[in-house]
Amino acid sequence: MSSEKQLSLFDLSNNDDSSESTSDSDSDFNLIPTDVKIPIPLGTYQTMEQIAVHCNKCHRCELGENRTNAVIGRGNPKAEIMIIGEAPGQNEDEQGLPFVGRSGQLLDKILQSVELSSDDVYISNAARCRPPENRTPTPKEIEACKPYLLEQIRLVNPKIILLTGATAVKALTGDKRGITKIRGQWMEWEGRLCMPIFHPSYLLRNPSRKPGKPKWLMWQDIQAVKQKLEELQSDNNSIDF
Repeated sequence: MSSEKQLSLFDLSNNDDSSESTSDSDSDFNLIPTDVKIPIPLGTYQTMEQIAVHCNKCHRCELGENRTNAVIGRGNPKAEIMIIGEAPGQNEDEQGLPFVGRSGQLLDKILQSVELSSDDVYISNAARCRPPENRTPTPKEIEACKPYLLEQIRLVNPKIILLTGATAVKALTGDKRGITKIRGQWMEWEGRLCMPIFHPSYLLRNPSRKPGKPKWLMWQDIQAVKQKLEELQSDNNSIDF
């Protein structure tokens, strides 16, 4: 398949008056997720709903064979903060929403602790489908899903991206360092501010709130995030005379 033909598959416009041409285009568009070799260029999708349609038909990797639901996102699709996790678990697979189990409940509490709600964030994952036995998604699986994630980031256009855990950090930025070495540090990716933070599931396994422990560190990190958000909002609201 030529690159010109591949790119034409992603044309969502209705500029062609020919019903036959439109029908062919729709048919081709429906086939896009079935082959990882077919690229998904930035600008392919106009809405999260379009991404959801393709993800629920996607077979760019083997995870699609056993999914109940593809997990796209939840929250405000125009939020200033985007949170990226690893991959869906059982609860997420059943409901089709990210972070809805115990980890999600803790994440919501963490956000509430600095007066952030679901209206202030958009939450997604590096992988759309649940890996067997909740294992870590493979590099191949993450790479197959990455075009969808990049499209989500483009559509949300967040000021800040929070990467929960080493898998999310590596999936987006390629940084292979352990989360304990880089959590709480601001980094730049594609002109956006990103901060690696502990995954809520890690905090559930390490419940101590003593200074220096993961939950205490997370409290420092989420306060820094809220402060940075307020700084960015203040900069945007300033008036130059």
